Amino acid sequence: MEQPTALVPTQNAHLAALLEVSERARDYVRAAKAERTQRAYRVDWQDFASWCEGHGLTALPAAPETVALYLADLAGKRKASTLSRRLVSISQAHKAAGHDSPTASALVRTTWAGIKRTHGTARQGKAPAVTEDIRVMVATLGDTLIGKRDRGLLLMGFAGAFRRGELVALDVADVDLTREGLVVTLRRSKTDQEGQGTKKGIPYGSNPATCPVRALRAWLEASGVAAGPLFRPVAKGGRLQATRLTDKAVALVVKRTAKAAGLDPARYSGHSLRSGLATAAALAGVPERVIMDQTGHKSLPMLRTYIRNGNLFRENAAASVGL
Repeated sequence: MEQPTALVPTQNAHLAALLEVSERARDYVRAAKAERTQRAYRVDWQDFASWCEGHGLTALPAAPETVALYLADLAGKRKASTLSRRLVSISQAHKAAGHDSPTASALVRTTWAGIKRTHGTARQGKAPAVTEDIRVMVATLGDTLIGKRDRGLLLMGFAGAFRRGELVALDVADVDLTREGLVVTLRRSKTDQEGQGTKKGIPYGSNPATCPVRALRAWLEASGVAAGPLFRPVAKGGRLQATRLTDKAVALVVKRTAKAAGLDPARYSGHSLRSGLATAAALAGVPERVIMDQTGHKSLPMLRTYIRNGNLFRENAAASVGL
């Protein structure tokens, strides 16, 4: 009689262990996609599901005709890049639920091709903040704690060609001051989702007013930050917060300083720092390979979109024909 009694806790223990492993497996599945990507998928799916509900159609599983109608309704109202992501989100939701994706049907593919042909797929990117822009932007910043932070943020973001998410993810421990400048360890990035880590060198600037190394040292000395998040919010009254800045804060800093410098803030974003370095380097004749080492681009065609825009007037046939 004792044997069956002894098996109960063993079975329960095995069940508990399996449940724990199952939960960890779910965590790993979620970690396969960046949180920002997962958030975009959720927003896209909610939009599609709401549209279906409003039109009396089934979202999951959706018929190809439903997806085609959804695309047609949004065509011309949303950017092509947004519609493309919505298709991916719809496909991911169906696969996760064990359904065939309606986005693979000939009807949806043909509808999408027609929309791209009719409305175009040109991306309306923000303007790069090149060296001249950065100079006038940081010149508007005072010697307050926020001013020192924003100066360090702008100059580091520009010199390191960081994505805004990479910039705010930096900790003090990720930055090492050397004789030549800063060695920044990027522990994870868009092109390094597995966290192998990369290092970037940020050299001293020739002008103290726009030197990223001096600017970062000034921020750290004034804030007293010695560990944890490198760039942090500053509350009213100059009270330093323990949390890290969000990626949206980078865009707000760029727009605010652009406006203060007399530039059109609508033309700039957080990405303007990264594209600005690539553009400025191309204008200065820096080889593509060297630019890619700093930006971390894996695709030369993507980098060349910055270089081409930077060379529109520098290498221009019409400029050499005597007009």
